[in-house]
Amino acid sequence: MSPALRDFLEIPYDQLEEMNLAAKAERLARKDPSKIREARLKYLADEKRIKAVTVCFTDLEGRFHMLDYDKKFLLKSADNLTFDGSSIRGFSQQQESDLRLEIDWPAFYWLPADIFGPGKVLVFGQVEERDGTPYRADLRSKLGAYCERLYAKDGTVAHVSNEIEGFLFQGRDAERRYPETGLFDYVSTGGYYHSLPGDTLRRFIDAAAEVQRALGFANEKDHPEVAPSQFEMNYSYTEALLAADQVQLYKLVARQVAAQMDLTASFLPKPVAGVNGNGMHTNMSLSRKGKNLFWDGKGEENLSTAGWQYIQRLLANANDLCLILNSSVNSYRRLDPHYEAPNQIKASAIDRGAMIRIPLANERSARVEIRSIAPDANPYLAIYALLRTGLEGPVAEDDNDGKRPRTRFLPDNIYDAIRLFKSSKLSAELLGEEVHAKYAELKLAAAERCPKALGSRVKRSEIQFHHEVTNQFLWSKF
Repeated sequence: MSPALRDFLEIPYDQLEEMNLAAKAERLARKDPSKIREARLKYLADEKRIKAVTVCFTDLEGRFHMLDYDKKFLLKSADNLTFDGSSIRGFSQQQESDLRLEIDWPAFYWLPADIFGPGKVLVFGQVEERDGTPYRADLRSKLGAYCERLYAKDGTVAHVSNEIEGFLFQGRDAERRYPETGLFDYVSTGGYYHSLPGDTLRRFIDAAAEVQRALGFANEKDHPEVAPSQFEMNYSYTEALLAADQVQLYKLVARQVAAQMDLTASFLPKPVAGVNGNGMHTNMSLSRKGKNLFWDGKGEENLSTAGWQYIQRLLANANDLCLILNSSVNSYRRLDPHYEAPNQIKASAIDRGAMIRIPLANERSARVEIRSIAPDANPYLAIYALLRTGLEGPVAEDDNDGKRPRTRFLPDNIYDAIRLFKSSKLSAELLGEEVHAKYAELKLAAAERCPKALGSRVKRSEIQFHHEVTNQFLWSKF
């Protein structure tokens, strides 16, 4: 079809940023969702240049799924969107396959046409049972409901900021081709903060950061990271559910921009042995009526009693949470103490081997930074588990008689993490018994397809069967 015959929506980046920031402000102000729904449906009906609405959801392991609905169809059927849950690993069984998608209209984004294609907008959805109740394996619904309960109780708001590291490799689909090639090719061998303006890595970072700004991320800084060909693009903190949505968009944008450059953006925790791995450091704080509940100018490290209690609960239950935060075989390579790995179950203001860091901060920015999270974790599950554990988790009894406690370490392999997860009452309570068992089953299935001993060389199978690598054809052979 000739381009002259098409007239699809294409919005300049500066205008996109204004529109998406305005939508974000409505969401954060808790504007009535029914009014937002009415406004969005009217907009879709009036804007003739939109051809499709991309509705997104996330499965139990954290894979991001997108369904494009014809706009005219969606306007007629927005209250009855269904899909086959049995086709999603970790969702429904075949005999109970039909699931619904409920559109979360406040989580609406106008998209850059050069990245997503012209004439499209994107909105997040939540998965429901046939009867309209929240689907038990949809952690986005669970996180959103928990945040709303906190706010309804006493106005508490959970703030989150994620620092997501990734690698940029030569060639498209480098992860899928890894079983044949057995290696990843760097696009840059520079290091921390080092890259010339015209380098491939710098051009990728610039392009991806522009898209983030257009989507209303409120960018702060972006730069190459410590390892060769590694990147990180930082943006401002926001409320917990929105922050988890942004994690999924961040990885989607990075992958798409890289693919357009015939490259691969990889969020494997440790794709290359011998260099630093990828983390997703997660900064968390709580506020009430605009006051940061974690700040105390006279407290240890300027952290309040509430902040230290939050940390103590996370440390006491670190082993129970480890599989949630480090959900793949490959992620246990990253917990190697030789590469600034946060594998020690302790909190520190300066020791980067601690799983929790207390950053230098002021009254506005006081927070705790959980460093032991890999970027392939389900962001909804990870944030929900951390938030609820930090507020409600059991506290360890002080049994060291005032002596300095011995240093404890996180599991160094997925089998130990699975064992600890399966025996954890806390994890079962967080997820519910059925989803708890299903998650453990999925993790064990991946582990059993990989060598039990990690060794010093990255194995093909830990890439091949990684849950974020598009290998549905391979899995279907089992």
